Amino acid sequence: MVDEIADRFSYWLTTLLLVIGLYGMIKKRNLMKKVIGASIFQVAIILFFISGSLREGATVPILDENLSGANYINPLPHALMLTAIVVSVAISGVALAFMVRIYREFHTLDENEILERVQE
Repeated sequence: MVDEIADRFSYWLTTLLLVIGLYGMIKKRNLMKKVIGASIFQVAIILFFISGSLREGATVPILDENLSGANYINPLPHALMLTAIVVSVAISGVALAFMVRIYREFHTLDENEILERVQE
C-alpha cells in the first residue's frame, strides 16, 4: 500500500491540488480567494500533464549516434505546458485587473455584497 502511494506520489499530489483549487473556486465568496483557487487548479493540471509524460529510464530526444534505439521522452507535453503556464499568468493578471476595478466600484471583493449592490 505504501509502495503504491509512493510510486504514484505525483498523481496523489495532483489530485490533492485539484480538490483544493476546486474547493477554493466553488466554496469561497471572496474574489481574491477564487483567483487563488483557479491558479492552484491550473498548477495541478500542468503537474498532471508533466507527470504523465515522464518515463522511467528515458532520455532527452537529442540526435546522437551513440543513442540509437534509446527510449525517449516525448517533448510535446512539456512544450504545451510552457504555453499553459504563459496563459495561466495572463489569466491571473486579467483577473487581478478586474478585481482592482471591482474594488474601486464596490469597495469590497465579497461576491454576495457585490451581487446585492448590482441587483439594487
